[in-house]
Amino acid sequence: MDDFARCLAFTLRAEGGFTNNPADPGNWTGGHVGAGELRGTNFGISAAAYPTIDIAGLSAAAAGEIYRRDYWAPLQGDALPLPVALAAFDAAVNAGLRRSVLWLQQAVGVSADGVLGAQTLAAIKAADALALAREALARRIDFYAGLPGWAEFGLGWTRRVIALAGEISV
Repeated sequence: MDDFARCLAFTLRAEGGFTNNPADPGNWTGGHVGAGELRGTNFGISAAAYPTIDIAGLSAAAAGEIYRRDYWAPLQGDALPLPVALAAFDAAVNAGLRRSVLWLQQAVGVSADGVLGAQTLAAIKAADALALAREALARRIDFYAGLPGWAEFGLGWTRRVIALAGEISV
């Protein structure tokens, strides 16, 4: 299994199938509770991010194509060591590309601008990949704990990050 396939498999398991929770801003085409249409999320592909896609009818294969194009490629996933690629890819899917890169930059100690450039890539490649991935996961939990949705979604976010920590250690 190649690195993208491994990362995608974890994220698809974590995201699950179709959900249509009206309390989740990602399920609304306008990106906020009550804004636009409640169309849901499927395989982690949200109505907020993809308001024109038939979310309920989305296949896992189509979700994988979106993830490769819109998340893996911009993260330069093929250039990242696997533990870092896994942590960064899942974070990008769950919290956005910029936020994922910020956590990596903070974890590796370079200027945090949310852009994965040559300096950040060099620092990532020079770092201990497992320690870097774990630090990025810790920063992810710290961020989530400050979100207004923590009371409703925090336990699920924490379970996901714990499962991811186990996956990157294998």
